[in-house]
Amino acid sequence: MSGKAQYRLDILLGILLFAGMSFALYMALIGAPTERTMGDLQRIFYFHVPAAITGLAAFATNFVSSLVFLLRKNRRWDALALASAELGILFFCMVLVTGPIWAKPVWFVWWTWSPRLTASFILCLLYVAYMLIRKSYEDPERKASVSAVFGVIAFVDAPLVWFSIRWWRDIHPSPMLETGGLDPSMRPAFYACLGAFLILFLYLLRRRFCLETMRNKVDGLLLRLDEMR
Repeated sequence: MSGKAQYRLDILLGILLFAGMSFALYMALIGAPTERTMGDLQRIFYFHVPAAITGLAAFATNFVSSLVFLLRKNRRWDALALASAELGILFFCMVLVTGPIWAKPVWFVWWTWSPRLTASFILCLLYVAYMLIRKSYEDPERKASVSAVFGVIAFVDAPLVWFSIRWWRDIHPSPMLETGGLDPSMRPAFYACLGAFLILFLYLLRRRFCLETMRNKVDGLLLRLDEMR
């Protein structure tokens, strides 16, 4: 892709992100009806759940990128894996912050070690460990290979997060979109927020991937200069 095409894509994503976030905020805070039992507190749902889904999408991207890197040994896939892992941690931190804020008035506790909460916390820690592993290796190839293996293994916890409320009794409610627990009048706001979060993920992923790719190129040039001296 040429430089002009990349610039136009960045502009398009930026416009979509601004429009999507503006519309999502309106729908979540104003457009969606007030829930009868929890009142306006329930509006955290429109940020909490989309952040969780987007975080899982980021970790899935890391899984696929890590797997492809192990098969092809192309550093661009390693750069994509790194970018997606960082963003997955970012979105899951949002989940782990908004969750207790929502839980305290509803469950009367900030935190409980239920299957979903425990699996989510462990998943976030696994990818924090992924980042620490990357810091512990100096050799780029070794770093990329070990990180890719760990990324593939760490993703095993992601299905546990997704299916935990289906497999075990949990303080979390059952999947509302599947069981009809989410009122139809609230669904447009949810889908608007989910779409906005996914656009945000794509925008940040692209920017972080480009930065890491450029950093790899600079490191390669510096290595060649050192070899020529």
